[in-house]
Amino acid sequence: MKNILSIFVFLILFPCIILAQDAKSIVKKADEKAKGNTSVALISIQTIRPNWTREMTVKAWTKGNDLTMILVLTPAKEKGVVFLKKKKEVWNWVPSIERNIKMPPSMMSQSWMGTDFTNDDLVKEASILEDYNHTFLEDIEIDGRNCYKIQLIPKPKSAVVWGKVILSIDKKDYMMLHAEYFDEDGKLMNTMHCSDVKMLGGKLLPAKMEMIPADKKGNKTILTYKSLIFDTPITDQFFSTQNITKVK
Repeated sequence: MKNILSIFVFLILFPCIILAQDAKSIVKKADEKAKGNTSVALISIQTIRPNWTREMTVKAWTKGNDLTMILVLTPAKEKGVVFLKKKKEVWNWVPSIERNIKMPPSMMSQSWMGTDFTNDDLVKEASILEDYNHTFLEDIEIDGRNCYKIQLIPKPKSAVVWGKVILSIDKKDYMMLHAEYFDEDGKLMNTMHCSDVKMLGGKLLPAKMEMIPADKKGNKTILTYKSLIFDTPITDQFFSTQNITKVK
């Protein structure tokens, strides 16, 4: 009887286990494609409000999931500001006061440089692979492309910004084309839509990402890749607090 019950439970759970593994592997493929082993990107960021617009240019370096450096190039007022992520720790170099500030986890949900992206959206303190459980929801079409719609729910002990994330990932080319971010109460907070698919760094990827807050009419932030290079050698020492004041 015990064996029969075990087989019954296995048969019930087995499809769920397979689907969970597949959903995570799809998110992993999309994440790895967008990052490569290393990346160097020049990015323009346009913050749009009902009565004003602001332009910013940044240079960003990444290595794996643990190392990120972001340098603000323009405007002149913020030139030289740097964000450094090493595993779960994030620092912010502010040249105007010559201070290197270690950012607490509570700041990850706050706006990054006045944009509609959070600090966590940019430096990725949280891992979309390790900090969430992944589940298929349905197939969906985004801009004429067939996509997997996948739900991400935080693991119980994960320190993450969002209560739920829903991703739409292109089935053919493993590109994340749409994302919805919900708070802990299930309220939609931000929607990100990706477009302008083109070859970047030898890979087919969206060059434009629009982040639109749900409750702020007329607000949005547009992030556009001007250039992107993958897999150029970068040492781990580059991503250090000693280098944060020297990076160019």
